Amino acid sequence: MVLSALLIFCCAALPADTPRAVADSPTLVASNSSTPQPDSPTKSKLPDAPAPKLTGPSGSDADASSAAGIGPGSESFSNAPLKPAVIRPLESPRQRKIWYALMATGHGAAAFDAWSTRRAISGGYGTEGDPLMRPFAHSGAMYPATQVSPAVMDYLGHRMMNSNHGVMRRFWWLPQVAGASFSFGAGIHNYRVVP
Repeated sequence: MVLSALLIFCCAALPADTPRAVADSPTLVASNSSTPQPDSPTKSKLPDAPAPKLTGPSGSDADASSAAGIGPGSESFSNAPLKPAVIRPLESPRQRKIWYALMATGHGAAAFDAWSTRRAISGGYGTEGDPLMRPFAHSGAMYPATQVSPAVMDYLGHRMMNSNHGVMRRFWWLPQVAGASFSFGAGIHNYRVVP
């Protein structure tokens, strides 16, 4: 489960559009000769800088600058809104509500797993099978320790919800559902062990 979560997290971190190498980029070649080279034909073919537009729509410089309230040589900008540099998909209010519900379910399932594990261990009906949780199994630190995994799944689900990849955005709920179902399964198993 940890390996699959790591794989999903690494795939979510990849950018949607990787820049491609330009195949037609010009190559510069250094010359070791001491004789000056004549201007290349490509340099002479380059256009001059564009001339500034000094006349307004009516044809006179004074009319255009006084009407627009700007000095000569300035150009007015469009009143259209600016396009953002990066377009990130945002979650909908429905997705946010589902994410909060899955977050509460996952943390509740982890608390149920911790309670049933403590109940089984304190009754002498079993031992903790997870080597990472074994140091916390005989104390109340089991409850906060079990909340780490749902928190990681919540973060992963939120990152997938706002990912640039369509597949990641479609299956953003999967880490939270998998973690909650695993915790519920372990909690039910621990509950049935104790008579």
